[in-house]
Amino acid sequence: MIRAKFAVGLTLGATLALSACTDPNYAGIDRTNTKQGAAIGAAVGGIFGAIVSDNKGGGAVRGAAIGAGVGALVGNELDKQEADLRRDLNNDNVQITNTGDRLIVTLPQDILFATDSSFVRTDLQRDLRTIAGNLMAYPNSTIQILGHTDNVGDASYNQGLSLRRAEAVADVLLDSGVPFGRIDAVGRGEDQPIATNLTPEGRAQNRRVEIVILPNAQG
Repeated sequence: MIRAKFAVGLTLGATLALSACTDPNYAGIDRTNTKQGAAIGAAVGGIFGAIVSDNKGGGAVRGAAIGAGVGALVGNELDKQEADLRRDLNNDNVQITNTGDRLIVTLPQDILFATDSSFVRTDLQRDLRTIAGNLMAYPNSTIQILGHTDNVGDASYNQGLSLRRAEAVADVLLDSGVPFGRIDAVGRGEDQPIATNLTPEGRAQNRRVEIVILPNAQG
């Protein structure tokens, strides 16, 4: 019975949220992530509602409906933010991943830094300033800046270099007007490769900075 009510809550919350988020200015946007956000929100909301409510079935359906609505709103906002960011950047070297609950902007080292450097070249700061403008247009989020390296060289040195690079990117965003309190810079070193370190091509992919945009809770 609780499972059935949970499904009703998911359907109701997602339907209400999606109908409320229709925006003719973004008619061409793929709403997959909005729907995914609704599903994530419903799952979390349903579980929480069942835990805190004396009426487990009723709590689950209310929590699922509320969570689906909130999740869909977050997903819808991320869809619009992603579309704006892709349009303004217009750079195939910058990868934008929308997971439905966050945006991950991946910048390869080679378009930001010289080898073994943590100084963002002046002529390569345009993309970061464009990202900063997008972050200011969508202020309801926090931003994690994650520096990554390949595994060439000493691991402790790579850790420090990755942090300095994350902080250098953060400095450009701050100088462009993004509030200090929204940004957290972290060095991951060589610990989170996305490709093999056995080839030059793989190592190049691992040398990167990721800007993770995490929406704050709505409501």
